[in-house]
Amino acid sequence: MAAWLLWLIAAGLFAAGEVVSLDLVLLMFAGGALGGMTVALVGGATVLQMVAFIAVAGVLLALVRPLAQKHLTQGTPLQLDGVDTLIGRTARVTRDIDADGGRIRMGADEWTARSQHRGETFAVGATVRILQVDGATAIVGDAME
Repeated sequence: MAAWLLWLIAAGLFAAGEVVSLDLVLLMFAGGALGGMTVALVGGATVLQMVAFIAVAGVLLALVRPLAQKHLTQGTPLQLDGVDTLIGRTARVTRDIDADGGRIRMGADEWTARSQHRGETFAVGATVRILQVDGATAIVGDAME
């Protein structure tokens, strides 16, 4: 099998791996493999092909990857995930809440909850706002806060 074809296959495999990892490293290796393929196409020795692979991949990793990462992350807003998405939502009290405990319902989910301040209580049926999540317990306050 021709050396340039092996380099082309390697570039494709690196690019496919990049789709899974999304780290912009394997993509730079794919570029290096294309450099090795170019040297193979012009008849360069195997050692020169490897040198081209290492040189091109190194330059891409050192210069292009940081710029690409900066460009990709610069315009991306901070995205909330997990329990952070619950903060600020309102819920209905299903069991009286005080600083020691209680229960709330958000849609189909029921959570343990406690009030933010000692002495603050919420009766069944009241609407509260989730201010924080501590483990599996929602810390709640007045929905008007």
